[in-house]
Order: sequence, then structure tokens, then C-alpha cells
Amino acid sequence: MSTTPAPSRILCDRMESARSRTDELFALLTPSALYSRPVPERHRLIFYLGHLEAFDWNLICRQSLGIPSFHPQFDKLFEFGIDPPVGKAPADQPADWPSVEEVLAYNRRVRRIIDDSLDQAPEQLVHVAIEHRLMHAETLAYLLHNLPYDQKSAAPIQSLHHNRALAASMVEIPAGYATLGQKTGQFGWDNEFDQHRVPVPAFAVSKYKVTNGDYLKFVEDGAAPPHFWTRPVGDERGGKWSYRGMFAEIPLPLNAPAYVTHRQAAAYARWIGKDLLTEPQFHRAAFETPDQKERPYAWGNDMPDATHGNFDFHHWDPIDVDATPAGDSAPCVSQLVGNGWEWTSTLFGPFSGFQPFPFYPGYSKNFFDEEHYVLKGASPRTASCFLRPSFRNWFRPDYPYVYATFRLTEN
Repeated sequence: MSTTPAPSRILCDRMESARSRTDELFALLTPSALYSRPVPERHRLIFYLGHLEAFDWNLICRQSLGIPSFHPQFDKLFEFGIDPPVGKAPADQPADWPSVEEVLAYNRRVRRIIDDSLDQAPEQLVHVAIEHRLMHAETLAYLLHNLPYDQKSAAPIQSLHHNRALAASMVEIPAGYATLGQKTGQFGWDNEFDQHRVPVPAFAVSKYKVTNGDYLKFVEDGAAPPHFWTRPVGDERGGKWSYRGMFAEIPLPLNAPAYVTHRQAAAYARWIGKDLLTEPQFHRAAFETPDQKERPYAWGNDMPDATHGNFDFHHWDPIDVDATPAGDSAPCVSQLVGNGWEWTSTLFGPFSGFQPFPFYPGYSKNFFDEEHYVLKGASPRTASCFLRPSFRNWFRPDYPYVYATFRLTEN
């Protein structure tokens, strides 16, 4: 990746757009909500208010350009997030954190200095800063999803659900090759390199992601319900399940995908006698053409828009699995990209030739621990830049908050 100064206007516009995405999330919150901890294993929300600017400052200004720090305490306080095992919550209190106005004043000054310096920054680092912020635009949505409704402003709810029966069809994928990883010279995170091709035997994959209606049968057979499901005590709604959306509860949308943990996805697959996709199988189904050429998107060469899937902030919550036929892949597999990341059975690990970023050595390497699984695709809150085939997401198998779906395969 080139270390020459970036084209300032294009990247300034992208930076401003990314900032708008995260600013709009914080604007949803009541003042007291910033000191809430909606997910026990994560920081309070006040940390993330400062973290995004501190990351940009530490990466671009302090480390790369050598600009002296004006607030070393905040640079350190907001530098790193946490990823503890489920059930091991941090013990800090709201009083341990600075005031909102102090953090906002720090943010404003950081933005002014970065904007004045961006044309001197290495292009790779600016891309890292932009994509890091857009990753947080998604992970912040997970956190805000768990806040009580009275701690955030409501947004319009768009109903895109029906209860028509869907054919549980399997799509045959012929044997061939899958291209994993990013091309040298293109931007990607360290775990995306080196690009390589792997053989993939023939397999069959379900046309649709596993739906809430499908998973309901598993729950009725004794499995635990997903995190996003809720049912009131008593008979207020006839004891029926509801989906706990970002801004309101709605009757469980039976044809929307089930958001589940990896453990739940794997247990369902065993229960029904099938398997989860591997990372190479996902690539084979999503990005390889019948004549063994890689396509940039699951649906072909067209630039992504709302007709292709539920991603790039089009919606807050999932839509039905058959709602975007324009986004089907060439073998007619639905929503391989969008409407929820897809769990794979592949443990997150390095490709051959992996080299950690010298400026961010722990980004991937800290998670090569055989305790995180690869996810592919995208969720409703995934920015379009992450739709590139090489991008890899990962989470712990028991992490319940991510917008993660799955589909079934037969070998």
C-alpha cells in the first residue's frame, strides 16, 4: 500500500461521511444514556464517544505526523476497547469518566487538527481511520440495540414482513475454486492478505438464511431462544414471541433471519442434520462465476444499492429473507450479502503470508486464539466498503449481540 499523501478531497469527503454515521448514533441518546453500559462486557457508551476521535488522533496525528499531544490523558483513556469473555464485566463507575462536554471539546479539537493535516497523512492510515469508524457505526448499533427504549429517540419503523411459506430449497454448487483474500496493492486489513485460491468440493447450500420461523421449531423442541426474542410473562400477547427491534418490539417476523450465536447456529445445524458453511464455501457460493472468475459482489458487477440487500444503513432491523431478489447470487442463493452476517464453521486465523500492521499490530493477531469464528456477508448496519469479498468479520461463538445469521449446507 502506498505511503504517499492521500488525495485530500476524496478522503476528506469519506471521513466526513463516516463521522456523520457515528454522530447520528450518539444523537439518538438521552444525556444519561451516555453513561450506560448496555452490554455488560463492553465499555460504557461515554468511552466510544471519545474513542473514535482518540483513535484517529493517535494513528494519524501523534504516531504518523508527530504532532504534539494537547491532551495525553484522553489519548490514553480512549485508546483501546475491550473484548472480555462473556460474563466478565468491567467494574468502573460513571463517576470514573469525564463529563460529556469535556469529551466533546476534545473531539472538536481533534477533528480540526486532523482536517488541517489530512493531506499530509499516508493514504493507508486514512483508509484505516475511516473503516475503523464505520466498523464502530455497526458495533455501536449493537450496543444501542440493548438500551431501554426510553434512553434513545425513536426512528420510523418500516414493516417489510410477510408470513407466506418459503420453499426450503437447497442450491447445488459445483466443485471449483474459491478466491480468498485481497489483492496486493489494494486496501485491506492485515488478515485479508495474502490472496490465494483453494479448491472447494461440490456442495449444496440453502437458498435462504435460517428464518425465525425455522428456528422457532427448534425452540419449541427445547432449545433456548435467541437474544433478540422476547416473550412477556402472562398472556398479554397470548404468550407469543416478539422480536426486540432497535426502537420497538414487533410480533416475531417469521420470515426474517434468526439472529443467533455461533453455538446456537451449530446446534440448530446438528439438530436438523446439516452443517454450517465454511469460509471457502461461502466464497464459492457468493463470488465465483460458473466460468471460474471472481465477481465483485454476490449479484454481479452492479454497484450496491438498496435493491441488492439490507446493508449500508438502509434499515435498522432485518427484513424478510426473500425481500431482495435483485441481490441473489448467480446460483440463486438469497442474501449472501446483507440482512445479517453469516456464521461460518471456520475459526478466525491468518492466511499464508500474514503480516500484522506495524501501526496496529493487535488488530487481528490478538484474536487468532481458536475462540473466534469467521463471519461473512454484511448486516443492515454494515457500510458498503465492507462488501468487498476479502473482508472478514469475527466474533466469539457465544457473543449474542451481533446481527449474525446462518444458512445450512450439505456436502
